[in-house]
Amino acid sequence: MLNKLAASELVLNPDGSVYHLNLLPEDIAEKIILVGDPDRVAKVSQNFDTVEIKKNKREFYTHTGTLRGERITVMSTGIGTENIDIVMNELDALVNIDLQNKEFKTEHKALQLFRLGTCGSVNPEVEVDQMLVTQNVVGLDGLMHFYSDYQFENDFSRQFLEKFPYQKIKPMLYFSDWAEDISDYYKDAKYHGNTATFPGFYAPQGRQLRLKALDDRFLETLNDLGITNFEMETSAIYGLAKLLGHKALTVNAVIANRRRGEFSADHKASEKNMIDWVLERIIK
Repeated sequence: MLNKLAASELVLNPDGSVYHLNLLPEDIAEKIILVGDPDRVAKVSQNFDTVEIKKNKREFYTHTGTLRGERITVMSTGIGTENIDIVMNELDALVNIDLQNKEFKTEHKALQLFRLGTCGSVNPEVEVDQMLVTQNVVGLDGLMHFYSDYQFENDFSRQFLEKFPYQKIKPMLYFSDWAEDISDYYKDAKYHGNTATFPGFYAPQGRQLRLKALDDRFLETLNDLGITNFEMETSAIYGLAKLLGHKALTVNAVIANRRRGEFSADHKASEKNMIDWVLERIIK
């Protein structure tokens, strides 16, 4: 691989910031909270002691400041793994590429990335409004197959692939897991589980409006294969973090249990509780 990047490969804004995130290297901390909803960024940063950076472009909002003396960033990704592909690559570029010369740096910097989101559960025993940390994840969107160097398997992935019955979807599957050395931040979460990341909100999550989903038992089948919960970003965060040499961990508030047909009575309160719970533990 050539060390010098073409302008078409690493696209920058006129001020030298990365194209989508609109950020310069000095705008981010090494510890970054990723949230989906842009409105959630301010809900997180209002708990910071100081906020020095506020930038946005499209759905990507970034606030950087300090919390209990440590510099920290919170950033919105929007929905879906396709957005995570942008976020992860541009965050890595900010710390591991000389943007001015468009050359790879000789010294690698590893970011700590904490996804803070909401999820639905497919396990009837999982209680709504509790915290769930993702240990293993399966992506059903195919993203990581576009990266030639990506390979991952463990006991969970081997068993899941062996029993997964949907042959049309099977070629899209890929797997990853948490950065175990930062999992200690949230060791007291009520649940640690296996997450499925879906490429959509309706049929991929078993919902049917005017279009019929693939299988009326899809969520139940996933639970039988060891899946605890589902959302729309973690597989790309975990997979790209491994490829790029960063550390990633997902903490989700369970706001729905699809097997029991339950939804949080106050999902806004559940969201606030999650933010408070995460921020209390993220600075050691």
